Amino acid sequence: MKILIGLGNPGEKYRRTRHNLGFMVIDKLAERLGVESYRRRFQSLLAEKNLDEERFLLVKPQTYVNKSGLAVKKILEHCPCSLDSIMVICDDLNLPLGRLRMRRKGSSGGHKGLESIIYELGSSEFPRLRIGIGPPPGAEARDYVLSPFLKGEEEELEGVLDRACQALVEWTGTGIEECMKKFN
Repeated sequence: MKILIGLGNPGEKYRRTRHNLGFMVIDKLAERLGVESYRRRFQSLLAEKNLDEERFLLVKPQTYVNKSGLAVKKILEHCPCSLDSIMVICDDLNLPLGRLRMRRKGSSGGHKGLESIIYELGSSEFPRLRIGIGPPPGAEARDYVLSPFLKGEEEELEGVLDRACQALVEWTGTGIEECMKKFN
């Protein structure tokens, strides 16, 4: 089983904000895989799909980004798997807009959602896909990540979401090393 966890904040207010890039990727992937609905469980919205003899669990924690670890911990308690079978997808303001960076493990890099997951799991040994949103142009980081994408950025966003989905699908088949070479 592969567990793909997109980070974001619940609610319409945050739907198209920079911090919800993880949710956007999960929704786009669900659409590609033909997933029709999510169910609420383990403080998350979950969708399951079997594809090529692999079971996928698509996850959107409903705990707000800064508390994502609470939901991830509950999921892993009920769906035990190795940490290298999960992939956390999140925004990264240290990367230029649209740049992908997949890693086998690592620090939080200041991302509060990753920080929460690392704390709750007691480990930073899980893969993650960071997607660049660019640095805040003179704004506070908190305000910037909670702001919507600008019109010009929205146009680029669809391509970014497509590339992220492609990277995730390839990760499930070829593994992280090949994906890092191809998408980073």
